[in-house]
Amino acid sequence: MKKDIFREFDGYSQLLEEIEVSRKYWKNFTADAESVQGHIDLLHPTRMMLRVSDIIEETPTAKTLRLVSKEGSLPPFLAGQYVALSFAIGSIRTARPYSISSPPNQTGYYDITVKRVEGGLVSNYLLDQVERGAIIESSGPAGNFYYNPLFHDQTMVCIAGGSGITPFMSIIREIIECGLNREVFLFYGNQDLDDVIFHRALTDISLRFENIHYIPVVEQPPETYNGATGFITGKLIRETLGDLAGKTFYLCGPKGLYDFCIPELESLGIPSRKIRKEVSGTPTHISTYPGWPENISEKDVFTVRVNNGHTLSASAGEPLLAVLEKAGILIPSICRSGECSMCRVRVVSGRVFQPAGVRVRKSDRQFGYVHSCVSYSISDLEILV
Repeated sequence: MKKDIFREFDGYSQLLEEIEVSRKYWKNFTADAESVQGHIDLLHPTRMMLRVSDIIEETPTAKTLRLVSKEGSLPPFLAGQYVALSFAIGSIRTARPYSISSPPNQTGYYDITVKRVEGGLVSNYLLDQVERGAIIESSGPAGNFYYNPLFHDQTMVCIAGGSGITPFMSIIREIIECGLNREVFLFYGNQDLDDVIFHRALTDISLRFENIHYIPVVEQPPETYNGATGFITGKLIRETLGDLAGKTFYLCGPKGLYDFCIPELESLGIPSRKIRKEVSGTPTHISTYPGWPENISEKDVFTVRVNNGHTLSASAGEPLLAVLEKAGILIPSICRSGECSMCRVRVVSGRVFQPAGVRVRKSDRQFGYVHSCVSYSISDLEILV
């Protein structure tokens, strides 16, 4: 064989890049995995300590934090999953889930992309105070918002708003870098063109790869903008896709995106089994949800007695989890959206409001357990943590 002919093989340069990433961020973990528990800990760690190796400016209101393992290795993940990062900000110990925006075909680092939220405790902390070299505690990868070839159509219709682009960026990067046989139509809504995260990268990808279709939708476009404007409507979706059969729809973004786009999809005759939604976080104004008691204001204050001896004051419009965290009471949490059940507490007496759709197990309902991340005090409470 001709010497070094392997250098001409397809993918050789990409393999070299992956080797360099692995040498920089990985370690030889063979010895760590000699036991069953060692394998479990490597693949599904309960907690990880991550170091910020780089900070990348994306837009005036968003940055990507590149996270590497302080211990030297990161577990694999599926494109679309997230990690929950934990912080001590002043006297408050809290956590927030962030989707991984880097592709899963390399695990030398995780990228998380953070968009500023007005008045957001954690987003402002990450964007304004965290620097290269900072150490952040994290959960292992979690979440169910990923493509499953056994159940989902080969054509993915992705609908994103704001920072909801992050899981789709991971999915698209994996498709193009691994040459996967999948087609993506990405509708990405934003208020201003300057705030469109990954706009240049997505534009370039869609020009280079015929199976990736990028449709940015801007509410307040500049005069020179000639793309789609307004909202992501059923009319725009039908005009872009044509035939709607054989497609699975994925949504990720703020609550307003779900409230508007899901009825639009339903009006097109898309069945619910073809619509997949990422967890949307804590409601901004819980009193606007169906079933909220008309005689209670979000500013009403109630007393919460905790079995550890604390007596707290809780505003009706604030999640019970946030009330406990502000009092220094640490409650495990990952999704903060009412799905993972990590933050369960038991209501001994009193009433809480939970929005429709919160996935509380039947046994939990029977014995009074609630997901504190999406439970709101509507009377004085006594709880067990």
